[in-house]
Amino acid sequence: MSISNPNLPKSILALRSYTSEMFLHDLLAGLTVGLVALPLAMAFGIASGVTPQAGLYTAVVAGFLISALGGSRTQIGGPTGAFVVIVAGIVARFGMSGLAMVTAMAGILLLLMGLTGLGAAVRFIPRMVVIGFTNGIAILIASTQVKDFLGLRTGAVPSEFLPRMRMLASHIASLNPAALGLGLGTLAIILFLPRLTKRIPASIVALLVCTGVSVLFHLPVETIGSKFGGIPRGLPPFTWPDFHSEHFLPLIPSAFTVALLAALESMLSAVVADGMTGDRHNPNVELVAQGIANIVSPLFGGIPATGAIARTATNIRSGARSPVAGMVHALTLLAILVVAAPLASYIPLTTLAAVLFVVAYNMGEWKEIGGIFQLDFAAISVWLVTFALTVFADLTVAVAVGMSLAALLYIYRIAETTTVAPVTEEYIRDGLPHVLQGRILPPYVTLLRIHGPFLFGTTEKLVEATLNIDAFAPVVILRLRNMTAIDATGIHAIEGFARRLHESERTLVLCGAMQQPSKLLSGTRFLDHVGRQNIVPNIQAALNRAQEIHGQEPTAKAS
Repeated sequence: MSISNPNLPKSILALRSYTSEMFLHDLLAGLTVGLVALPLAMAFGIASGVTPQAGLYTAVVAGFLISALGGSRTQIGGPTGAFVVIVAGIVARFGMSGLAMVTAMAGILLLLMGLTGLGAAVRFIPRMVVIGFTNGIAILIASTQVKDFLGLRTGAVPSEFLPRMRMLASHIASLNPAALGLGLGTLAIILFLPRLTKRIPASIVALLVCTGVSVLFHLPVETIGSKFGGIPRGLPPFTWPDFHSEHFLPLIPSAFTVALLAALESMLSAVVADGMTGDRHNPNVELVAQGIANIVSPLFGGIPATGAIARTATNIRSGARSPVAGMVHALTLLAILVVAAPLASYIPLTTLAAVLFVVAYNMGEWKEIGGIFQLDFAAISVWLVTFALTVFADLTVAVAVGMSLAALLYIYRIAETTTVAPVTEEYIRDGLPHVLQGRILPPYVTLLRIHGPFLFGTTEKLVEATLNIDAFAPVVILRLRNMTAIDATGIHAIEGFARRLHESERTLVLCGAMQQPSKLLSGTRFLDHVGRQNIVPNIQAALNRAQEIHGQEPTAKAS
């Protein structure tokens, strides 16, 4: 097979032009992101109801395979917050053998999605559903860390949100001031150190400083050693999990949920990486890698894994050039396991809880909520139901109900765009300013159009049509005259396009939006992205606005 085959892993494609200079960049980036991943992997393991070393094994084994076999040049894989809630629930009901079954089953589903070309199907998940369960997962992750952050002395904490919060509230008198102080110190370092320097991973500094303070002053706080007996050196031996056939059918919904979350988060992370690097990931190759990684992970005591957005961004900012950086990240964690595993026994659990508080806040997409309330009632309802079910019921139920509501809303929006009316002189006269025939497009304008409903499942077409943004003129007019409907996913896509144009010193002008799109595009958040003056009623007004931007005389109509 030729090395130029685009369906090969990016690690192999990178060999065509790989140099020693690129390796030095990858080495530094891999070491940096490996240190960043260290506390996160342990914290995700603990929060998932397993051991801290299970999170580390996942980051090593799955992280290496995702980088080596994936379709993104800079993707970093490992355990993430998206799985914490569902993994904890599986472990509580079915034990580690059930979790191993779910992880392997999800891996097989991901592998099939990649091999059959269904990787692109992830885009059919509406943004309202994504934001809803992301907000909900963030709340749940934070709620699971309150006990360790405050050092509360409680019994087994319930897996359901409301009983958990009631138990924590009833034991608030057992608060440990030393644990709270260390937790607050961890938060302070993570939040304020990046303002001084971004070169040093703040989470590692917080981990070292707070662990040192705990040991030096013999603080009475719970640690990894006191709760889990420490972390063994190196990777565990290859072990075939103890699968139970009677668990197969009950675990199928959980396996589909894990596969869906893994596919969604890995694709989101890869898209973020593409935007930061200008590269283009292969979604199906990426899903094949995710599938293989999740099949292999439980064989070494690991948990579900996917692409990690924050670690991927750190990898890129640290200078990564190829998947070698991701492999170095995994080997860095392996080296730490081999050399320094016993030292992890001294890490306070309140410090890892503080790390997860920051993760929960960052993953929550809280800034999106203001924009949601500027949408119509139906869109708000989809988000609210998904969010509420994620927190108070079950993530699997939340995704299923959210998708069902979004599908009904999709049908409603399509039906709403169909109109039957007589053609009158007024209709013809109102349409004249929108007509393209007889108009001259100046050289400083690129004209794009959206035809039909621009809803979830179709927004990727805007990304595909605008890959080579450097070929566009200084002013890009997006004609919406024939865009019959839009939803939150469509709005987000146009916001992203506007941001990309702005970063390339270009301007986006929107024109001709119909009634339903016009109403949703008038939200304050959207106007902040595009500019109120850059949303105009028709193509002639758009050309006039382009002339204002470019500083030229008005364009005359062709004869």
